[in-house]
Amino acid sequence: MVVSKASPPVTCSDSTINLEKGDPLVFGKYWKKKSDECSVVIQGWEFLSYLSDTSNVCWYMLPELKGAIQRLHHVVGNAVTQDKYIVIGTGSTQLFMAALFALSPSQTPDHPINVVSAAPHYSEYKPEIDVLRSAVVQWAGDAGVYDKNEPYIEVVNYPNNPDGTIRGPVVKSAAKGNLVHDLAYYWPQYTPITHQADHDVMLFTFSKCTGHAGSRIGWAIVKDIEIAKKMTRFVHLGSHGVAKESQARAAKIMGAICDDYQKFESIESELFFGYCKNILRERWEKLKGAIEKSKVFTLTKYPRAYCNFANESFETYPAFAWLKCEEGIENGESYMGKLKIRARGGPGFGVGPNYVRLTMIGMDDDFNELLKRLSMLSAIQISNSS
Repeated sequence: MVVSKASPPVTCSDSTINLEKGDPLVFGKYWKKKSDECSVVIQGWEFLSYLSDTSNVCWYMLPELKGAIQRLHHVVGNAVTQDKYIVIGTGSTQLFMAALFALSPSQTPDHPINVVSAAPHYSEYKPEIDVLRSAVVQWAGDAGVYDKNEPYIEVVNYPNNPDGTIRGPVVKSAAKGNLVHDLAYYWPQYTPITHQADHDVMLFTFSKCTGHAGSRIGWAIVKDIEIAKKMTRFVHLGSHGVAKESQARAAKIMGAICDDYQKFESIESELFFGYCKNILRERWEKLKGAIEKSKVFTLTKYPRAYCNFANESFETYPAFAWLKCEEGIENGESYMGKLKIRARGGPGFGVGPNYVRLTMIGMDDDFNELLKRLSMLSAIQISNSS
């Protein structure tokens, strides 16, 4: 029996594997080894107050978390923190909205400020803005085709989610615009650190830096004090600060990473970023082989670059695989669904349905099952050609 590319085989397993979300469970093996030194004990009387440091613009941020963030960026060398203001939020999602609030006019404008990002762009930007039904900002789509003579905010995401590419601003409008740099994945397990990022507003997240998504900690590095104050006010009004239990845990874990690198008592591959990079490198090598044999999808190719942190050259190992369907497959998400693989299709990212995104940072069992199901496609291609 000949099976076409458009009709994938029925899988042996009845279970659906969820590769749609970016849940960073792959890093769990490392943190199990570091359990004792990363544990935090909180006494019943601690953290009763909303306040942490009233001399700081971000008055609800624990001083030890501020110091840990500055230290981590200094060790990695991926962002400038000197003479900048740090604002924390409940994940970088809250800070993304805080940045849009801070960069918008104080008075309601005649027309909402357009928010754009080059396609393929992160799939959650649009729904996060749309849900507000705001009169101040509105989603305006692909920055690459934006040509309105109206104020705008461009979100620059690098390495980009979903395709892992390194990008810069692309808007060519003559209108006045502001930039927000989403640097969630600019860490050395994912991509070479080629420079210290130094932008007006930079967003980072504990979730993708260390894998502790459940702690819901994000931070912004902001150049202008007035923008930092407005972002702090947004977080204050939305959640009255950020849980100090999560802050204490984040500070402890960041400190443990920095201690290991500054003591350097282990080989690089046993330290956090090297350990995680090796896991992702191995996964990417296996996936590339499976995709090439399948003849059904193609992958984005990434150039090698020298990493100032690791002191070696390597290519990007993104948190997601961005697949393009070969001719004859019109809908990648639907095709994956027939393989009982839950994935996220191209339209959510501002492109056609012939693209699909899969996570690379989930559990080993799910990743290995993905390889198994792709190998079934490979076997069919060999059978068809014989």
